Amino acid sequence: MELTDKLKSLPDRPGVYLMQDEAGDIIYVGKALSLKDRVRSYFSGTPSSPKVRALVNRIADLDYIVTDSEVEALILESNLIKEHRPWYNVRLRDDKNYPYLKITNEPFPRVMVVRRREDDGSRYFGPFTNSQAMRQTVKFLRKHFPIRACRRRLEGNKERPCLNFHINRCLAPCTGEVSPEAYGEIVDQVCRFLEGRREGLIKDLTAKMEAAAKDLRFEEAARLRDQINALQYAAQDQQKIVGDLGLDQDIIGVAQGEGIACVQVFFVREGKIVGREQFLMEDESGSAPGEIVAAFLQQYYPRAAHIPKEILIEAEVEDSDALSQWLSTKRGSKVYIKVPRRGPKRRLLALVQENARLALEDVLGAQSRRQQEIQRALTRLQEILGLPDLPGRIEGYDISNIQGREAVGSLVVFTNGEPDKDQYRRFRIRTEGPDDYAMLQETVRRRFLRGLQEGSPMPDLILIDGGKGQLSSVNAVLTELDLSIPSCSLAEREEEIYLPSSPEPLRLPRDDAGLLLLQRVRDEAHRFALTYHRQLRTKSGLASALDDIPGVGPKRKRALLKHFGSLAKVREASLEELEAVPGLPAQVARNIYHGLREL
Repeated sequence: MELTDKLKSLPDRPGVYLMQDEAGDIIYVGKALSLKDRVRSYFSGTPSSPKVRALVNRIADLDYIVTDSEVEALILESNLIKEHRPWYNVRLRDDKNYPYLKITNEPFPRVMVVRRREDDGSRYFGPFTNSQAMRQTVKFLRKHFPIRACRRRLEGNKERPCLNFHINRCLAPCTGEVSPEAYGEIVDQVCRFLEGRREGLIKDLTAKMEAAAKDLRFEEAARLRDQINALQYAAQDQQKIVGDLGLDQDIIGVAQGEGIACVQVFFVREGKIVGREQFLMEDESGSAPGEIVAAFLQQYYPRAAHIPKEILIEAEVEDSDALSQWLSTKRGSKVYIKVPRRGPKRRLLALVQENARLALEDVLGAQSRRQQEIQRALTRLQEILGLPDLPGRIEGYDISNIQGREAVGSLVVFTNGEPDKDQYRRFRIRTEGPDDYAMLQETVRRRFLRGLQEGSPMPDLILIDGGKGQLSSVNAVLTELDLSIPSCSLAEREEEIYLPSSPEPLRLPRDDAGLLLLQRVRDEAHRFALTYHRQLRTKSGLASALDDIPGVGPKRKRALLKHFGSLAKVREASLEELEAVPGLPAQVARNIYHGLREL
């Protein structure tokens, strides 16, 4: 159906629309209360902004999905943006890498750092953009709140408590030293600390300290005193009173640069600033502030550990009622999205905006310096290796194996001096026996044979992890395939560079920009190969471990894999989850649970 016909047949219902270019790529995803009115508005009259004009000029086709409500359309839009990453949408950068603090859903919970939030009944705090500060928080928690950090088996464990118990870093639930109720009180204190409700926590701990002192439990009172002092010290730089002591708020400020926007979020809990986070958003098309704020609300709050009662923003957003309704559903009570115009809230928002502006200047300055360093490194490589052009695409190769077992090869790609992870490839080596040269040749041959068949881009430079022998073996494959591609190898011990045209290695100063870039590529190829090799070894070892467990044969192994999806998830499963596998006897489930944890 032609685009004009699709515009005529659009329904007057809520939904999501997907704009496509001539290549069929999705370039924009939007939501609408009325698909007919919203999508047609793009093509009626002169578009109001340069961004919309550029978008309309590229639209060759469109698709749409009808939903039951505007809120459903909002949720679907957010998911589709994350999946397709369209050029004209504002996107939260590197969101999958932001860590969380997780309070595990166990009888005696642990505090863990995780990269993904799952629907597993655990409590999550974050996401955190400053991982160093987050790890300092974990260090503080483990020092002042005696929660276990180990993976010891809790039921039926007769071992002695570990050192953490003796230095007051753990209550030793593994040996029955503490009841679930008493341990739960400590977990509740950790949650209140992470929520920013520290004043109430300090008040409760003070009451406990006074009661312990009154009952002559001086050691306990001293421990509580030290804990209170630590909490007061941790809070003194953050807790500035800014409003109603009973109110929770997130205050969001935005600063825009070319192709990027910096979002600052100040967290106000019980009327006090208890922390802030900074997020970067990709904005190649130059969106209006309201679009950036709306995109941030949609992409941040599905993963946020806490949604406050009030969110202050700097610009009106479209469909704010739908956003408010969606957030209210997630919170379980009404959420207000406001744009303050005057008074204390406006002044506080201005402070957040200024912090966003300063943070963006730092980011852009760092990016500029980074680009200058990369350009210097690429120019240096062209000079020392005698390349005809700057090496815009560098491919690095490495292999990993143990005596020929579980052998793998890796290909990493650096485009314009930066890792291009979408281009990475890994190979499971078919060559038999511990022959590193043959394995390397197989990896390179398979890459370039496929590249020639598919017409994929060729590198400007090939880098091999190794010495003269590895480089010669790879160049033999290039000659065999009639390819003329510049290549070199980097030997790890002395960091010597070998070239095909020279019998002697090239030695550069350790701080040489070109050498540092080659080291980055080499180390990344090594890391990528080693990671894959470890995955295969773990999978193989886990499979062997299952074979050794009484009651587990091929049929039950297949049932476990079908139920959990992978061997790694079998190992992570709780005893209750294993016992829930259809057809698996309770005793066999216990054998699996204990057997895999003894590895």
